[in-house]
Amino acid sequence: MTGADVLLLALGAVALGAGALVVGTRHLVRAGLWLVVCLGALAGDYLVLTAELVAWVQVLIYVGAVVVLLLFAVMLTRAPIGASDDLDRPGWPAALIGGGSGLGLAVLLVHAFRWSRVDLPAAGTADRLGEQVFRSWVLPFELLSVLLLAALVGAIVLSRTDIGRPGAPGAQRRPADGPPARPEPAGVVADEGGRA
Repeated sequence: MTGADVLLLALGAVALGAGALVVGTRHLVRAGLWLVVCLGALAGDYLVLTAELVAWVQVLIYVGAVVVLLLFAVMLTRAPIGASDDLDRPGWPAALIGGGSGLGLAVLLVHAFRWSRVDLPAAGTADRLGEQVFRSWVLPFELLSVLLLAALVGAIVLSRTDIGRPGAPGAQRRPADGPPARPEPAGVVADEGGRA
């Protein structure tokens, strides 16, 4: 076992532990910060595997943008910062499903390759990666950006408690027995007889 293998296993263990803390903590902000650690460890794994471009893209996009977007969504929706009883649910169904899925994938992987050696392709370059992303995968790439924009707009809308509520500032008031009242034009004052 080489030093690269040891480093790869250590970073994988950090990513696995941080991922478990993401789903196991009762603090929403701490879950976002543990997600930073998990994604950073994955970027370190990419560096060990000599995929430098993918590692820096992981840091810039996931650690630098997605986690910041998540934390902004938490702040905009006024989610509880401390421990929340809503997040304290029984974890055994999720652990059972996750463990079963992981075990099934491991058995499938071992059965498919049966510990045989696989020849790796040539090392990737930034040119080849850019060609794949912007030719073969350009539609999912753009759809993901639209999805993230929709998530940010949704967080802003959810944080505005005055939208659509009767009696809120800017909402049109309706008299009890008639059509909605028309607002007076700006600068026009009506006298007691109702004349402008």
